[in-house]
Amino acid sequence: MRSPYTELKRECYEANMELNALGLVIYTFGNVSAVDRAAGIFAIKPSGVPYADLTPEAMVLLDFDNTVVEGNLRPSSDTKTHSYLYKNWSHIGGIAHTHAMYSVAWAQAQRDIPIFGTTHADHLTTDIPCAAPMQDRLIEGNYEHNTGIQILECFNEKNLDPKEVEMVLIGNHGPFAWGKNAAKAVYNSKVLETVAQMAYLTLQINPEASPLKDSLIKKHYDRKHGKDAYYGQ
Repeated sequence: MRSPYTELKRECYEANMELNALGLVIYTFGNVSAVDRAAGIFAIKPSGVPYADLTPEAMVLLDFDNTVVEGNLRPSSDTKTHSYLYKNWSHIGGIAHTHAMYSVAWAQAQRDIPIFGTTHADHLTTDIPCAAPMQDRLIEGNYEHNTGIQILECFNEKNLDPKEVEMVLIGNHGPFAWGKNAAKAVYNSKVLETVAQMAYLTLQINPEASPLKDSLIKKHYDRKHGKDAYYGQ
């Protein structure tokens, strides 16, 4: 019998395969989810399954309380982080988590990624935030659920809007990104990794490099996202 969620599972599968194709994952580390808001469920990659063995049918469906709706495999170990973000940020349609090298390096350094150039400003107007490492009491508790709390607390503390800043680093862990759908979450993951690499190289060339000036930040962001945007067709 054909699943009523065939297209959702295919969207999730294709996004996970793209995450791997872009070189953003190591072996089975990394995952993407896609949500169906009307149905109140999301699809996510099964835990520990090699990308070569994935199929659309292997994607696991859950509700926002982490109850499996459809699927025979265990969902990603990061599932509770995804469900927490979906419950709290109703505008997002997809979430991606990677272990990409430069993004993770900044997370391990516990540093925000400074806005040095226009590639960064084409996508957001602030530094890419890094959440503080999780407290021991939260690590010992419901870890993946608490990672979601960690992300929201970071955005609240830094007064950031998740509709404008669609990515974050978790201190000593790695990056999460989101967007209007699973494909955009993957896109943002690739942007994050590229900007992380560029920032690293910038500081290697000039450890005293200055942040991008406000006028250039505004120009590059507005020409893509402002009310009078003129980038593209």
